[in-house]
This record gives sequence, C-alpha cells and structure tokens, in this order.
Amino acid sequence: MQSTIVMVNLFGAVALLLFGLSLVKDGVTRAFGARLRAGLARGTGGPVRAFATGLIATLALQSSTATALMTASFVEKGLVRSRMAQIVLLGANIGTAITAWVVALGIAWLSPLLIVTGVALHRMSRSSARQGGGYAFVGIGLMLLSLELLGAATEPMRESAALAAFLGMLDNAWPVALIIAAGMAFASASSLAVVILILSLSTAGVLSPGLTVALVLGANLGHAIPPVVATLASAPSARRVVLGNLLVRGVGCLIALPLVGINPGLLQDLPLTQQDLPVDIHLLFNVVVAIVAWPFTGLLVQGLNRLVPDAETSEMGPRYLDEAALDTPVMALSGATREVLRVGDLIEAMLMRASDAFIKSDLGELRDIGRMEKQVDHLQQEVKIFLSRLGRVGLTDEDGRRSVVIIDYAINLEHMGDIIEKGLCEQIRKKITNGLKFSDEGFRELNSLFELTVDNLRIAQSIFVTRNADLAHHLIEVKVDVRHMERRSAERHLERLRDGLAESLQTSSLHLDMLRDLKRINAHIASVAYPIVEESGLLTESRLRPRA
Repeated sequence: MQSTIVMVNLFGAVALLLFGLSLVKDGVTRAFGARLRAGLARGTGGPVRAFATGLIATLALQSSTATALMTASFVEKGLVRSRMAQIVLLGANIGTAITAWVVALGIAWLSPLLIVTGVALHRMSRSSARQGGGYAFVGIGLMLLSLELLGAATEPMRESAALAAFLGMLDNAWPVALIIAAGMAFASASSLAVVILILSLSTAGVLSPGLTVALVLGANLGHAIPPVVATLASAPSARRVVLGNLLVRGVGCLIALPLVGINPGLLQDLPLTQQDLPVDIHLLFNVVVAIVAWPFTGLLVQGLNRLVPDAETSEMGPRYLDEAALDTPVMALSGATREVLRVGDLIEAMLMRASDAFIKSDLGELRDIGRMEKQVDHLQQEVKIFLSRLGRVGLTDEDGRRSVVIIDYAINLEHMGDIIEKGLCEQIRKKITNGLKFSDEGFRELNSLFELTVDNLRIAQSIFVTRNADLAHHLIEVKVDVRHMERRSAERHLERLRDGLAESLQTSSLHLDMLRDLKRINAHIASVAYPIVEESGLLTESRLRPRA
C-alpha cells in the first residue's frame, strides 16, 4: 500500500510539472506568440543571431519542441535557411537545459507568490498579453511547486529494497537506462520533466553518478524524437531540420556514454556537486554538443540533403517560380505572373466542376475540388513568398507596383477557392444529398449566373496579362450587372415563395446562399480591373451620388 501511495504522489508531481509547462507555453504564446514567431523568422540572418534566437525563444516558451516545429515550418516556407535552422536548435537545446538548471536553484519558496501574481494578472486585466503573462506566472509557480512535491514523493525511496535492486540492475546496463529515459522523455514530450524527476531521485541518494549521466543522456535523446514524429507528413525541408537535431543529440550520446564508462573518474574531476549533478550534466552536455556541432552544421545539412532528398516536383507545386530569376526582377515577375495564371485556371476548373455538379446532380463532380483548393492555397502562398524575396534592390517603382498587383490577384483567387469549396460545394452537396429540386426559373437564374461568373474569370485572366483598360472598364460594368442580377433573382425568388411554389420553399436558403456566394466570387474577380481603371483616372472614390 505504501508503495502505491509513493507512485501516485510521484506521478501526480510529474503531471503537475507537465501542466505547469503547458501553462507557461500557452501563456507566453498568447502574450507574445506573434512577436516570437516574427522574431524567430527574422532573427536568423547570422549564426550568432540564430543561436541567440533559438535560446531566447525556448526560454520564453519553455519548450524546445515548439521552437523546433516553428523553425521547421519556417524552413519549409523558405523563410529560414537550413544551416541557420540547425544552429537555432542548438540554442533551443541549451535553453531547455538552462530552464532545468534554474528550476533546481532552490527557489521553490517563490511558488505561492508567483501563483498569486499570475491569478491576479489574469483576473484583473482584460488585455490578452497580461492574461497570457498571468498564465505564465501560474505555470512557473506550479513547476516550482511540483519540484517540492517530487522531493517529498521520492524521499521514501531511500528505503525501498525493490527500487534499489532495480536501479542496481540499471547501473550495470547504462544503455538500457538510456533507452528507458528516452522513452519517458518521448512519452511526456519534455526532457525537462524527466531531468527534474532524475534530479529528485539523485537528491534522494538512490542514483549513482554514472547512472545519472545515462538517464540524463536518454532524456536528451528522447526529447528530440517528438518533433521528428510531428513532421513526418511535412515537406522534406522541414523533416531535415528536426532529423538533424536528433542525429546531433544521438551522436553526442554515443560519444558521451562510453566516455564516462571508460573513465569513471571523469565525473569526480569536474566541479559538479552530487545534489545538482543531473541539471549540471544536462546543461554541460548541451553546451559541449553545441560547441562541437556548430562548425559542422554545413556538412550536416549537406548530408541531410542526400539522406532526405526533395520530392520530385508534383502538380501541387509551382512550375514557374525560378529562384535564379530573383536577381532579374522582370524575369521573376514574369514567372510569378505565369504561376498566378495557373491558379486562375484551377479556379476556373473548380467553378466548372461545381456548375456541372449543380446541373447534373452528380456528387462525383465535387470529388476533386477539395484537392484543387489546397493546391490553390499552396501556390498562392508560394507566389507571395517568392515575391517577398525579390527585395528592393534593382526594383523600379513600376516593378514594385506590378509585384503588389500579382500578390493581390493571387490572394483574391485564393478567396474564390475558399468560397467555392466551403460555400457553393456545400450548398450543392445539400441539394444532391437531400434530393432537392429548384424551380425551373430559379434553376435557370443560378445557371446563368454560373456561366457569367466563368466568363468573367476568363476576362479577368486576360486583363491580368494584357492590362487592357477597355476590358477592365467592361469587367467593372459587368460586376454591376451581376449585382443587379443577384438582386432581381432574390426578388423573384421571394415572389415565388409568396406564391407558395413548393420547389422554392424547399430550396429557399440554398438559392439565396448560392446567389450571395456567386456575387462574392464576381467581386473578387473584378478586383483585378480596379488598379488599371484607377490608373486611367476613371475610378471614383464612392458610388454615392453627390448631395444636391
């Protein structure tokens, strides 16, 4: 019974530590998440800045896993170079070790004060930043409190004969101890929690120095695995970042563990106390690994490129965004224009499939629209990133304006894709699934608006390339016609409702929703014409007539 109580107390203390860590992460993300992400993306211009950025971000978030995943996503988007990303993670690893070292300083008496301060901040402020800070203070307080509870829970283990026998077996099998600690760190997704647990056992005097080192090394290795698992479905560039971090820690463990075994007196030669040995080893290991691995990050990236090659360019990826063309703005803008035209073709195909599904009542026509919409999202994001890297050097005012027009049109196309997938397709799916039938007149009105929308998109594609002022003027006039069509169709639909037409009663909300979505799509289509008409001096600020 006594052993059961000890285990419950132990697991409860570890759970409280993990909960405190999650509160700190959530609070800091709420308060400074956008700034942290922006700083992480911008702060990788050089190796020293990249290292410092990873260190600071991890100290703030209390999670090197979060830093690793953010860095991997930035590499995938082309915002951070691969070598800088590896250096960021070296800093992140040290950030986690510093956190463990600070927690072990014996400042648990601050726990009640931090919790009270955090609760007061959260209750007394409506600012999301201050409320997030309140969460973070409470989380830190709970972490310190859990350290006290861990100490109390492990105290009875001094007299446990079963634990002594088990640890004696592990003391003669350090690789097994390393694997066990790695499994615990992987399961908890926190090396800090495992190191603090090891610290409590070490303080209780039940761990030998060599076994302590093996367990700490296992915690470091296991903590590098969750980001690898989390990025399995990501692009190769993102997978390479977290895999490199795992390889660096793995090689460090393979060197450090035999080194301690060969020279048992090595730990005695170091100025380390038995009481704080786990956190000291944790910090020392990560500092040494960072110093040794830093000069080889370039070679590491080259090896990872061979180990995890880029996937062959698929239909989902861009075709015309040539990195080499960034030095020649005219060529880069030409490639971006061709890529956005390709996005427009995808939107046209989505519209045609939605129209066919509406006419034929065939769900099969909607099958590929979700995949096409994801491709639209991906391509417009690639275009934006590509043009953002164009910079200002050698960029004329005209080229700068053209870059903005391309990005604006790509964003409008992406909005059209969202409306088609989440609006029109859902309405058509309801019509088909529920066996609903529009009135003949309502069906013709919607079909005519579908056809006009496709025609307008084709005109917009021509305007985007030719910048023809007459076509642009015509498209804006047609937008007004669409608005009138939508209003007249809605009025006639309401008349049919008043007449008690059964089909109109069944499809009332679908009819009005589809009218609204088609009108919104046409508004996005017409956006390509406004810059051209404005340049011609034919665009007024408002549709309002001047007062008499």
